[in-house]
Amino acid sequence: MKNTALTETHKALGAKIVPFAGYNMPVQYEGVNAEHETVRRSVGLFDVSHMGEFLIEGEHALELIQKVSSNDASKLTIGKAQYSCLPNNDGGIVDDLIIYKIKEDTYLLVVNASNIEKDWNWISSKNDVGATMRDLSEDYSLLAIQGPKAIEAMQSITSHDLSAIKFYNFIVGDFAGIEHVIISATGYTGSGGFEIYCKNSEVKQIWDKVLEAGADFGIKPIGLAARDTLRLEMGYCLYGNDIDDTTSPIEAGLGWITKFTKDFTNSEALKTEKEHGPQRKLIAFELDERGIPRHGYDIVDGQGKTIGVVTSGTMSPSLGKGIGLGYVPTVFADVNSKINIQIRKKAIPATVVKLPFYK
Repeated sequence: MKNTALTETHKALGAKIVPFAGYNMPVQYEGVNAEHETVRRSVGLFDVSHMGEFLIEGEHALELIQKVSSNDASKLTIGKAQYSCLPNNDGGIVDDLIIYKIKEDTYLLVVNASNIEKDWNWISSKNDVGATMRDLSEDYSLLAIQGPKAIEAMQSITSHDLSAIKFYNFIVGDFAGIEHVIISATGYTGSGGFEIYCKNSEVKQIWDKVLEAGADFGIKPIGLAARDTLRLEMGYCLYGNDIDDTTSPIEAGLGWITKFTKDFTNSEALKTEKEHGPQRKLIAFELDERGIPRHGYDIVDGQGKTIGVVTSGTMSPSLGKGIGLGYVPTVFADVNSKINIQIRKKAIPATVVKLPFYK
């Protein structure tokens, strides 16, 4: 297992460390529910340095990105970021990612930790245009400062007006005494905040100053378990659970990041699928009775016949009920449709709902 630059810091803070995507990562500190509430109510600090970062540069950088990604990166201007995915040749997804336009002909791609090597090989295999590619994953750290008090809590450690950075925009500036840090108004919690990209040698100073600046606002370090419950309450897809090499962006509800104004990998087949409608869809559901849906549980109809599978599920800390995502045939996908989740020997009734779960 690899360590992030902060692994020893997490241990000293009493974090429970688990293997995740090839790294030793903090799964929780004081407990999932308490950490989840901290982010929803005030501000929390995550170490997500296991994520991968690729720099794609040169006059053909955009050409390569347009070819491998589903969204239209030509719409990006300097200082803007875009959520996208890498379609494969078979209708599935290699990975989902965020693309940042750093400067003219320079883009930063942020990919999932478990897919760094796979994504690098995939993009490299498509690079017949001569774009310059660099894998920065081993050299850079990533912190997520998330919650409604993030702006207020962090304003004292930067000269930039944090409230002026719009959602999915970023600046490169000073932060916590370090110059040239990427301060990005992104995150995967649905509670607002920032993500901070810096060098490994700088991250400990930033971590300490963030906790110091946020102390009066109730900031706490947050583990990956609460990151998962927070993202699920928003209905954000997790690669390896809700999307993978076998799920298309259309059936996963990612049509909004799939732009047919350009050609990209497998775009013709995906366009046809969008026009005719997918055979199955990723749905969101809430349990009507007590129970906790888990990844891999069967979704069954009224006669007990298996119609799908739960891809993500949990007891929602904010709602106090079981929630989940899963794939079902399109006929069962309408909001307010009734389905059942097979939890051990009992079929628990559930209702298909509109995302997000947490309003």
